[in-house]
Amino acid sequence: MPGTSTTPPIVAIVGPTASGKTSLSLDLAEALGGEVVNTDAMQVYRGMDIGTAKLPLAERRGIPHHLLDTLQVRDPATVAEFQGWARTAIASLRGRGATPVLVGGSALYTRAILDRFEFPGTDPAVRERLEAELAEAGSPALHARLRELDPAAAERIQVENGRRVVRALEVIEITGAPFSANLPVQEYVDPRTVQLGVAIDRETLDERIAARVRQMFDDGLLDEVARLLDEGLAEGRTAALAIGYRQAIAVLAGEMSVDDAIERTVVATRQFARRQLAWWRNDPRIAWLQHDDPDRVAKALAVVRAASSA
Repeated sequence: MPGTSTTPPIVAIVGPTASGKTSLSLDLAEALGGEVVNTDAMQVYRGMDIGTAKLPLAERRGIPHHLLDTLQVRDPATVAEFQGWARTAIASLRGRGATPVLVGGSALYTRAILDRFEFPGTDPAVRERLEAELAEAGSPALHARLRELDPAAAERIQVENGRRVVRALEVIEITGAPFSANLPVQEYVDPRTVQLGVAIDRETLDERIAARVRQMFDDGLLDEVARLLDEGLAEGRTAALAIGYRQAIAVLAGEMSVDDAIERTVVATRQFARRQLAWWRNDPRIAWLQHDDPDRVAKALAVVRAASSA
């Protein structure tokens, strides 16, 4: 994604879930004449609306959004595929003079789009064997093996995410190097890239997460999941892993009460937020803005314009 002095910058908004990234993305897209590019791994799925906090069409202020509702819940999606889709969308927007404003909660996806990140190859035989082990032994057992081989990768991959655990073990086996060694380096593909972080204190964030999860269940998450199960959600290698959806599936199967599902979703979301922050904590390129700063839009625009004129 090479840039020139007349090419709009790439603006990415990062920060933990429930910190207020969405409203900032709309404000900046309006101010910059831009369009929003989703970088949330689960918002690409049609019908996954309540549990992903997907912004309803009526609340998008008429701003075009890209990479929303592009897949069925049965469809798998990889970081490598998402990287290609997003970079294509970004190039198209910049080609017609629109500023791409990236926003979403998937830190790895954002890094893979912005930074130099070449994906290791795959070995079908190794992948098939590991997937068979996953089916027989379960994700926790394979995750324990990953923790022994590559603690840094295990720290960043959820125990329940069997697909990513398998991928990490596959890369380790076929390359002989840790999976974490293949993660993005802090070097933008295009130097005209700006990252803006939404900073929020832990107590406020935890309260927001709890309130959001309760609201999702009140708004009909169980009905949404029941409908998506009819569309193949349980067979989806990616979509079925979404936080909140796993717990809702357990409620519908009679394996968990609604109250337990809410509590477990709150805990899982808070843990996810901590992992998100771990991705960004050591990235000095991010300009952090306080979530409740009344001047945060003006400050964000100042950062973007300074980078654009550099």
